[in-house]
Amino acid sequence: MHDLQVDGIRFVLYAREGEVHPVPVLLVHSVNAAASAYEIRPIYEGLQGDRSVYALDLPGFGRADRPDRVYTPRLMVSAIQAAVGWIRERHGGAPIHGVAVSLASEFLARAAVERPDAFGSVAFVAPTGMEGRRGPPGATLGKPTVRKILTCRWWAGGLFRSLTRPGVIRYFLRKTWGRKGIDEGLHDYCVATTRVPGAEHAPLCFLSGELFSADASLLYEGLTLPVWSSYGVRGDFADYGASESLRAKHNWQMERFETGALPHFEVPEQFLGSYERFLEGAGG
Repeated sequence: MHDLQVDGIRFVLYAREGEVHPVPVLLVHSVNAAASAYEIRPIYEGLQGDRSVYALDLPGFGRADRPDRVYTPRLMVSAIQAAVGWIRERHGGAPIHGVAVSLASEFLARAAVERPDAFGSVAFVAPTGMEGRRGPPGATLGKPTVRKILTCRWWAGGLFRSLTRPGVIRYFLRKTWGRKGIDEGLHDYCVATTRVPGAEHAPLCFLSGELFSADASLLYEGLTLPVWSSYGVRGDFADYGASESLRAKHNWQMERFETGALPHFEVPEQFLGSYERFLEGAGG
């Protein structure tokens, strides 16, 4: 585990010690009330071997610092770029193969659009922003008034605690899985990570829309490197009808799984096999 900093905030990069393999892969978890690198644990463990695999706890989540401040896409993109710089230095400047889940797909896409030379490929798992957002570059869907109401110190803590009760977390994970059966280890870790002091700050910014990019569709369309995008067909995160224009692009591959939004938990061998084939074709 390595501590990195961005904008004065410490965040965490997980890496196994030992031999440094020539192909580095960086994994980025999603953003929600109980997000952490545990969400990408099956990918982190499954890709170990011939590749060096890294995973982030983004600022405000997991074991990263959680100061009371406004959390923005720019902060998250800067954290990804800082991690990419650290990894590339360790690997002699080799390009990174990035994998991101849900909302973090927007962050990874922006990082790759801004620094295409730093990436060999990107992969998205249940990416957000596929509904056709074409707003002003760099703008968000957040409304400062909504954020101020949500983060008011008189009720912010109580609101967050009500949203992160074990039963509520289980409810939302079942919506993610699209069924009653979920990964119990993820549930338990979600409960634990929401009990850390300051755990409410980044999630409440997320609820206010501050972390959603208004120009997400433009970011995806601006990617010129190889892209692999996967999605499940169950649960509340299965609508990718607006992605047809991306499917037609020569550098995009899309994979459908008969799962919920996190196929790497439900069908890890199938998921990893498909991603490995894409990675090999992308030079990884």
